Amino acid sequence: MLILLIYMFLYLTTNKYSLKKNIFGQTIFFKKIIIAIVGLLTHRTFRSKNFIIKNSSNLLNLPDNNVLFISNHQTYFYDVIAMLHVFNSSVKGRINSVKRPKYLLSPKTNLYYIASFETMKKSMITKLLTYAGAILVQRSWRESGESVSRKIRTEDFDNINLALKDGWVITFPRGTTDKSMPVRKGTAHIIKNNSPIIVPINIKGFNHVFQRNGLKILSRKKKFSIEICDPITEKFSDYSIDQITEKLERIIN
Repeated sequence: MLILLIYMFLYLTTNKYSLKKNIFGQTIFFKKIIIAIVGLLTHRTFRSKNFIIKNSSNLLNLPDNNVLFISNHQTYFYDVIAMLHVFNSSVKGRINSVKRPKYLLSPKTNLYYIASFETMKKSMITKLLTYAGAILVQRSWRESGESVSRKIRTEDFDNINLALKDGWVITFPRGTTDKSMPVRKGTAHIIKNNSPIIVPINIKGFNHVFQRNGLKILSRKKKFSIEICDPITEKFSDYSIDQITEKLERIIN
């Protein structure tokens, strides 16, 4: 791992684009470093034969921007970390496999995921993960385990719209790992405003392998999987917000 880290550092520091900034003013050089380090630290877990990847070839023919991935949600952090591995490996031509971590040397930097301020401000590690592509939003319905009711911040939607114009965005329409909670209408508004290509993701078993709200691994013996489903060809943006939300509910279930 040390040799790979040194090689990665030399590759990134000699790249003439290393000081370029992304749409949120983040230095792409640092984003690549953080994605690579997170990837290397977790690679042993995801190269395991117990991690099953299905249909990652569905990522190959997608456009470079305005793609929205919608997924069920089982853990605060490992859901996204798994997607960082699978997405970056697949776009480098490694289908249904993350066994060779060379893809971490030049990760996809226009890949973003939606996360709450509350979740990502808890520790130094989560703040680093934020730099790996988080679009931070303030939940309008819950904070610190308590129900709240407040207006949605317009800047949150502005940032999501900006990220879709630049690349791929991952969202969890329930906004929580509690599968009994309903799909929130925020995702429907994103779809209505941007008409993105929608790609469902189905994850299974993460809640048995990983700590739900932390980085602890609970078991290395249980199977867990991620499936990249076929892009949805139906034009959701033609429907009302309530109709889109109902359709998302069926997909997530």
